[in-house]
Amino acid sequence: MNKTELIKLIDLGETSRVQFKEKISSPDKLTAEMVAFSNSKGGLIIIGVKDKTSKIVGLSPDEIRKISSLAGNIATNKIYSPIFIETEAISVNVLEKDLLVLIIEVKEGINKPHKDKNGVIWVKQGADKRKVTDNNEILRLFNQGGNLLPDEMPVKFSNYNEVNKDSFNKYFEKKIGYSFEESEINLEKALKNMAILRDDNLTLAGLLFFAKDPQKYKPVFCVKAVSYFGNDLSGDKYRDSRNIEGTIPEMFKETMSFLSANLRHIQKDKNFNSLGDLEVSKIALEEIIQNALVHRDYLISSSIKVFIFDNRIEILSPGKLPNSLTIDQIKYGTSIARNQILAGFCSYTMKYRGIGSGISRAIKEQPNIEIINDIEREEFKVIIRRKSYIIPVINENGGINGGIKEEINEGVKSLIEMIAKYPGANLRRLSEKLDNRSTRTIEKQIKKAKDKNLIEHRGSNKTGGYWIIFEK
Repeated sequence: MNKTELIKLIDLGETSRVQFKEKISSPDKLTAEMVAFSNSKGGLIIIGVKDKTSKIVGLSPDEIRKISSLAGNIATNKIYSPIFIETEAISVNVLEKDLLVLIIEVKEGINKPHKDKNGVIWVKQGADKRKVTDNNEILRLFNQGGNLLPDEMPVKFSNYNEVNKDSFNKYFEKKIGYSFEESEINLEKALKNMAILRDDNLTLAGLLFFAKDPQKYKPVFCVKAVSYFGNDLSGDKYRDSRNIEGTIPEMFKETMSFLSANLRHIQKDKNFNSLGDLEVSKIALEEIIQNALVHRDYLISSSIKVFIFDNRIEILSPGKLPNSLTIDQIKYGTSIARNQILAGFCSYTMKYRGIGSGISRAIKEQPNIEIINDIEREEFKVIIRRKSYIIPVINENGGINGGIKEEINEGVKSLIEMIAKYPGANLRRLSEKLDNRSTRTIEKQIKKAKDKNLIEHRGSNKTGGYWIIFEK
């Protein structure tokens, strides 16, 4: 780091990656700072700068030597496990005086959680630090250090009698190449060899893939899906709401079913009997849902959320990206497997490829995907924007979207609601969705809606086109 870079850094003040110290009055306090950085993302301790005012006061050459030696001793002998640091002294000219500043660069730890001599675990909390006492947070630090894989942890009170033998047999045959019955292997031994059973309990991976009722033991490991009217998460009106449970393959299938049922289908061909394509890429949705189920942080007791709004789809999975992985890296196929056993099971039972290409493939299929790695909330969010159709909410007085009353009957109301869901549907498709209402009746109802300027058809009737619904 040169002088100019250092001054710019000091001018920005303290952050979660930069800490100022005027002097080192206590080795224990320096130890705590170094532990906090090593358990977080690493950072810089700049000594010779006042923390409250960012004023550079400097150190003597003797102080530089003593603090550098002290920091090295702490990193090697006072922190468990030892950490890696680098020190650098820089001379800065302040008011015609050359002042020495010492920079201690603390690397992110590779064997988390790191502790001080009293066994206390520290992490950064903004520009400050705090002790870690929550068991789940400690487990996540073990996971980040590669000392714990959550999907191989045993699930208390579960046992091999919980295994759905049909699901296991299908997996065994696909992976091994012949049926389990042909193998003549003891079931309990096979389950242990395949990381489905550990001691007398199912592993978390085994539970989530092969148990008859995974949520009996882990009720929060499910998918909560809601399709809202409007664009506000706090809204209390919704079209559909499901609590999706089961094994990972079952949750994947039902979540895709929920998305298919609540998103619009666009009729792009001349086949009246075809379902039509989803308004967003089905392939992209499959990749994102699989990614959420396989790569979420199972050390966080929370569910996956799938929200459909009028203008967007949001898919939220617990846990930020693991280790130092970035959004740019995953876009180009770089991956770090958080749940290696789950990923292995997926490769034989789902469309999962396991080569880190899921997000990049989703973006290729659906370029308007927005990805947010929320470090503070420990949440990974994917947002897909929808085309801006106006969705009608017809109230009990006949008003649309809270507007004025229109003299339209129930048949026209239900037609408009179906057009909102399938804006690319033709007459036969609408007839099918409206319990085989005759196309002649639908044509009359369309005319009534058009006469009141509620709907309009755009594009070609022969090759497709789509409906627009006007707010009224």
